[in-house]
Amino acid sequence: MDRPFRLPGNYDGIGRRNEHLRLIIGRWVFTVERRPGYPGSAVPTGQQSTPHPTLTEDRGDMHLFHVRQIYRHGTRWAEILSVLSKYGLADWIDRLGLEIARDLIKGPTGEIVARLPWTTRFRLALTELGPTFIKLGQVLSTRPDVVGVQLARELEELQEHVMPDPRDVVRRVIRSELGHDPEELFAEFHEEPLASASIGQVHTARLKDGRPVVLKIQHPGIEEKVLVDLEILNALAVLAEKLPDLQAYRPVALMTELKRTMTRELDFQRELRNLQEFEANFRESNDLKIPRAFPEFSTRRVLTMEYLDGIKLADHAQIERDGIDCQAVALRGARAYLKMIFQDGFYHADPHPGNILILRDGRVGLLDFGMVGRLDDELREDVQVLLSALASQDAITLADVISHIGKGPRDLDRASLTVDLTDYVSYYGHLPIDQFDLGGALNEMFEILRRYRIMLPARIALVLKTLVVLEGTAQLLNPKFHLLYVIQEYQKEFFWQQFSLRRRLRKLRRATWRFQHLIDALPQNLLDLFDHIRSGQFDIRLEHRGLEPSANRLVSGLLASALFVGCSLMLAFQVPPLLGDLPWIGSLFNGHMQNLSFPGALGAGVSVVWGWRLWRAIRKSGLFDRS
Repeated sequence: MDRPFRLPGNYDGIGRRNEHLRLIIGRWVFTVERRPGYPGSAVPTGQQSTPHPTLTEDRGDMHLFHVRQIYRHGTRWAEILSVLSKYGLADWIDRLGLEIARDLIKGPTGEIVARLPWTTRFRLALTELGPTFIKLGQVLSTRPDVVGVQLARELEELQEHVMPDPRDVVRRVIRSELGHDPEELFAEFHEEPLASASIGQVHTARLKDGRPVVLKIQHPGIEEKVLVDLEILNALAVLAEKLPDLQAYRPVALMTELKRTMTRELDFQRELRNLQEFEANFRESNDLKIPRAFPEFSTRRVLTMEYLDGIKLADHAQIERDGIDCQAVALRGARAYLKMIFQDGFYHADPHPGNILILRDGRVGLLDFGMVGRLDDELREDVQVLLSALASQDAITLADVISHIGKGPRDLDRASLTVDLTDYVSYYGHLPIDQFDLGGALNEMFEILRRYRIMLPARIALVLKTLVVLEGTAQLLNPKFHLLYVIQEYQKEFFWQQFSLRRRLRKLRRATWRFQHLIDALPQNLLDLFDHIRSGQFDIRLEHRGLEPSANRLVSGLLASALFVGCSLMLAFQVPPLLGDLPWIGSLFNGHMQNLSFPGALGAGVSVVWGWRLWRAIRKSGLFDRS
C-alpha cells in the first residue's frame, strides 16, 4: 500500500543531504588539495588545485595526509583517484546534461556510466575499487539510518566474485598453513573452487574417514592490500569529518565499523570460534543445522568445516520437485533467528539467500559466519521494547526508546518526532498481520531517524537490518510470510524473559557494581575538584545556544535606529549639501524639497529599508509574536 511521504516541519534538508552524498565521489577529486611532486597528485584538466578552507587550517594533518599516505601508497592512491575521477566526472556530466558526453565513460562491463542512477554509479565505483571498498559498501548497507534506504538497498547488491587463485598458489597456501600437501591431509581434494569471493575461495574435499568438508582458503596478499586501503580510507574519513556537508554521515564512526569488520573477517580463527559457538547453541535443534568446524585443519588463513548438501533458495524448480513445505521452512528459519537474537544474544548477521540452504531433512542450513552480531541484555531489551511498541501502536514508547538508544542532535525536536512517529505507528499499527510489511515499516523508521539526524548504535542498526533482510529472504520461499506474526508469538516469551528471576538478578548485580564504583570514585573525584578550585584551575564554560542570531538582530536594530535618528537631525538642521544644491537631482523635484539635506534623506531611506528587512526576517522566523 502506498502512503504519502511527509517531511517534518522543522527539517527540510533530506534533499540537500542526498545531494551532498551524490557529490562525495566528485568532491574528493576536485576539492582535496593535491600538491605536485607526490604520486597521484595530478589535477584534472581545467581544474584549479584549490584546497578547501577547512582543510588548510591544520597543517600537521595535511602534512601527515600527503607524506605518510600518498607517498607510502602512491600507486594505490593513483588507482583510487582514477576510479573516483571517472565516476565523479560521470556524475558531473549527468548533472550538467551534456548529452554528447554521456556515452564516453563506460564501466568495467561496458555499461554507460553517466546514464545510470547515482546510487548505481556509487556501487560500481566501490566494486571497481576492490574488496575493502566492497566491504565498505556492505557496512553502509547496514546503516540506512545514516545513508538512507535508497542507497542501502543499492549497496545490498554488491557482489564479491573475483578470479580464483591458480592451483599452485592454493596448494602453497595449504602447505604453509597446515604443514602438508592436500593429498597428505585429505582423501580427496578438488582443485576447482566452488566459489571465489574477495577474501578467499572455497574448495571441497573429503577427510580420511570419508566425511565431506569444505575449505575456505584466504587469497595470498589480501591482508596487506586491505590494510593499505584501510589506511587510505581512514585518511579520507578524517578529512571528510572536517567538511560540514559530510559530517552528518559520521565518516570516522563508519570507518571504525569497517575496520572492525574487516580485521575480524581476515582472521578465520575468529570465524572458527563463531562456528563452534553457534554449533553449541543449536546442537539439539530441529530447525537449524550449523556445519561442524574442524580446528585441526584450520588456521588463521584456512578454515575447514562440514559440507552441507542442500538446495539453494533460488532453485525453485528443485524445491517444487522435492515437495518441500516452504511455509514450514520459512517458519523454522525465522524461529531460529529469533532464538539467536533474543535468547542467545549472538546471531548470524548476513541472512541473504546465498548463505541459506534447505537440507534434505527439512532443516535450514547456514553458511558464512564471518559477519555476526552480539547483543547484551540491555540492547536486547531495547530491541524488544522497540518491536513491541511498533506492534502495539505505542508511539510515545517508540519515541522514548528511539531517543534513549539513538544519538540525536542537540536541537532535536522531540514534539515533531513524536508527531511523525504517531502518524507512522497509526498507519502500520492498524494493518492486519497478513498485510503488515515489517521490512517496509523498519525502512520507513530508518528514514524518519535520518531526517531527524538520529544515529542508532551500530549493533542495534545491524540487528534491525538483519530482520529486514530475513523477512525478504523468507518471502522468497513463501510470498505471504510475515515476520511480525512470528515475533508476536514471542511476545509472551519476551515478557517473561524481561521479568525472569535470572535477568533481575543480573540487573541487580550490574547496578550494585556501578553503584559501588560510584561510591569508590566519589571521594577522589571530590578531592580533585577541590584541588582545582584551590589552585584556580576550575573553569565554568557557558554556551549560549542560538544567541548569535538574536545578538546580530539586536545590533542591527540599534544601528538602524541610530542611523535614522542621526539622519532626522540632519534633515531638521538642513545639513548641506541640500537637494537644491545638486542640479541633476534638484531639477527632478521642480523646486519642491529644495531645502532637504541630501545625506540626511539618503541615510533616512537606508535606515527605513534596513529596518524593514530586519522586521521581515523576524516575521519569517516565526518568533515575532511568540510569548
